[in-house]
Amino acid sequence: MVIVARFFLVLLASGITTPVLALQLSQQLAIVVNEDDPQSRRIASYYQIKRGIPDRNIISVSLPSGNKSLGREMFEQVYQQVLKRTPAHIQFYALAWSQPYRAGCMSITSAFAFGYDEAYCAKGCNSTRQSTYFNATTRRPYHTFGIRPTMMLAGSSFEQVREMIDRGVRADATYPEGTAYLVSTSDKARNVRSHFYPAVLERLGSRINIEIENTDALSGRSDVLFYFTGLKQVEEVDSNRFLDGAIADHLTSTGGVLFGGSQMSILRWLDAGATASYGTVVEPCAFPQKFPHPAILIDRYTHGETLIEAYWKSVAWPGQGLFIGEPLASPYAGII
Repeated sequence: MVIVARFFLVLLASGITTPVLALQLSQQLAIVVNEDDPQSRRIASYYQIKRGIPDRNIISVSLPSGNKSLGREMFEQVYQQVLKRTPAHIQFYALAWSQPYRAGCMSITSAFAFGYDEAYCAKGCNSTRQSTYFNATTRRPYHTFGIRPTMMLAGSSFEQVREMIDRGVRADATYPEGTAYLVSTSDKARNVRSHFYPAVLERLGSRINIEIENTDALSGRSDVLFYFTGLKQVEEVDSNRFLDGAIADHLTSTGGVLFGGSQMSILRWLDAGATASYGTVVEPCAFPQKFPHPAILIDRYTHGETLIEAYWKSVAWPGQGLFIGEPLASPYAGII
């Protein structure tokens, strides 16, 4: 754990506060839609209108409706179809469905980002390949690294996805005066990110209000912009008010199992009003590198990067991790 902490503290001291210019990325994002899923088509159509995505950026594929996971062979077939139809300028994908959320041993978002590669999968409690996009300064990940970071437009219903999209759009350039809540819980196995909290406060506390809370359940807060915690189940989520563009996640084994899992699904955060969340689809073991680092995410998001950029850049080993949310939300757009 000391080695892991030193790894992130070096990053915190050396490179995460480099300002970047805000860019209009709606032309560089492609929506992948399942033509066999009526809800997927509705989501894609709604998002295209709300974000002004060009028709040439809409990629239709055929997937079994309702499957939680794709086998490697089927995923490869779909992925190759998507690659052939993807314009060269595209840097990011948005998947307009809630299932499937897994491809073989990878999350569906990482499989679309990297292509299917089991180097990004853990065999037992081991490390995986690191993302070249981790804490990178580039705004053009495909041209720089040959990857297209991916996020799901997912939710418990079409109405929830629509509301999430609306929150992301409303968030743009609002410069919210919200709070980043760094919650340290009684669950020792899942509380591993709390080692970084004091350094996050010291480094970024002058830019955004940051509160370190020692509790298992944050309750009654009206200004939640970030909420990081570590538990199987998070209570009283609905008692808090999430600002437009808010990001919330809980470090646990299978939060990325969106439906029917034994632990809280990350969709619960979206239902409560967050605009994005992250969780793993298979047992990751308690490696902080497999989950968002609060310092990197807060720094990049509040420096004007979009949600998909900041969230993806905050995870060192994202192969098992699922990103859901409104990709282009940018509450601090234009900040240098």
